Amino acid sequence: MILETAKLNVIPGREAEFESSFQLASNIISSMRGYISHQLQRCLENQSQYILLVNWETLEDHTVGFRGSPEYQEWRKLLHHFYAPSPTVEHYELAHQNRV
Repeated sequence: MILETAKLNVIPGREAEFESSFQLASNIISSMRGYISHQLQRCLENQSQYILLVNWETLEDHTVGFRGSPEYQEWRKLLHHFYAPSPTVEHYELAHQNRV
């Protein structure tokens, strides 16, 4: 499993509109091959900053499958005009897990 992290800086004052559009965009990403789950977290110290966490089966499910799809163009249309600057996206793999 691969964890995609995207740091999203939303234009101040457009947070509510962004969150509404994100609800629609969630349907897009969750329908993609290799998608496992996602969550959007809002920063407490900076109300215009969010982090998107997406679990994918493989790196290519995100970088090739999703990003190369027509659905990604719809995702961009719904969300990318809210960002300033562009998101920082990174991918992680599990190095250690502690289970209680």
